[in-house]
Amino acid sequence: MHVPPLQELVEELAELIAIPSVSADPDHQGAVAEAAAWVAASVRRAGGTADVVPWGGRPLAIGEIPASTSPESAPTILCYGHFDVQPPDPLELWDSPPFELVERDGWLYARGIADDKGQLYMLLKAAELLSLEGALPVNLRFACDGEEEVGGHSIVDWVKGDSRDADAAVVFDGGMVERDVPAFNIAVRGLCYFHVTVRTGERDLHSGIYGGAALNAMHALAETLSGVLPRGGRVPEPLRAGLVPASPKELESWTKLPTGASEIAAAGSRPADAAAAEEFYLRTWGEPSVDVHGIKGGSPTLQKTVIAVEAEANVSIRLAAGQDPDVIAPVFEQLLRDAAPAGADVNVELWSSAPPGLVPPDARAIELGLEAFEEVLGVRPLLVRTGGAIPLVSELAARGVPTILSGFALNESNIHSPNERIPAAYLPLGIETVAALYRRLGELG
Repeated sequence: MHVPPLQELVEELAELIAIPSVSADPDHQGAVAEAAAWVAASVRRAGGTADVVPWGGRPLAIGEIPASTSPESAPTILCYGHFDVQPPDPLELWDSPPFELVERDGWLYARGIADDKGQLYMLLKAAELLSLEGALPVNLRFACDGEEEVGGHSIVDWVKGDSRDADAAVVFDGGMVERDVPAFNIAVRGLCYFHVTVRTGERDLHSGIYGGAALNAMHALAETLSGVLPRGGRVPEPLRAGLVPASPKELESWTKLPTGASEIAAAGSRPADAAAAEEFYLRTWGEPSVDVHGIKGGSPTLQKTVIAVEAEANVSIRLAAGQDPDVIAPVFEQLLRDAAPAGADVNVELWSSAPPGLVPPDARAIELGLEAFEEVLGVRPLLVRTGGAIPLVSELAARGVPTILSGFALNESNIHSPNERIPAAYLPLGIETVAALYRRLGELG
């Protein structure tokens, strides 16, 4: 397969980049729809069929490109990327217009070049080149959305309602560990987010008169939260129910990553305890974690000698692979209630939840993907996880669809910041790698 020269690719991708599809801005909803139409047209140019499908007030671009030969027996691959982008503000910090694709000093600059238009383009262009040459060995189904940047769930709802099977999925909305060190993200953590309210009486009291005798809501809240907080880097054992430990293959990959000490230091933070740096990846990827996000009560700014009658907190647990939010949420609530002091009224609300997702590292699709990347890049991707929640990956994992979550963004790609960028060489290289990936996935049979 012949990949066109960089300049030709840049000129074509610049059309998509120029569409200011900022999903967070109501004034740009027309542009989001225009970007969806561009993606659908790209699928049609490759010999496929595609439509812009309204979904909950926002557009999806849904299409498919048949395998060049025997599509009835070829594997089916579901491809995802998003065509909406973050707002470009502050504009004065950009060195070139954000919606103008510019090559400078070996980099391509533009809003969306890394997240995610440039990477979606790699999926689309590789499909087009293979299809037009009659060399596409898989059926490709594209399902792309325009609300990823505002936390929308339309694509997840679409996948849930889709009755057709896929042999594997490819999601290009990720990046490398560092330059020229690719990675496959095979697991995402889930989440249960709670709001806790503790009341200890009818009204605030004078601390001089009642201090030491009356129950203090702030004290009661602290005791309540202690029931779920980690000790020695591990959450209470009941909150680890269902956990699937990281495989030896994954653990080996993690030893090749930057040290936990360097990652914590680079974030300007400090280790939670003496073992936190050494266990950084295990704790953030392979274990559940609990964090208190905010506390409200009493008078934290004015000098006011009262015993507070009410205190509130937001607290969450990140769920590791194998865990079920429907199982963990009631256990979490009970641990809070059990830790509360006598006399405290505790109200716990579950505000949101999302399941974790895990792709078996020995899945055939993953192995073929590793081979494809190594074929083009000369290096085998590392198997990593993310501590965040990606509902689409969780849903695909629940359906038993092995997902290759990867990409060509870098830590220095300035994602969500001014001067977003990727190395210019990664655009044709990414297309070549995706083409190799499609060819290898054709072996799924």
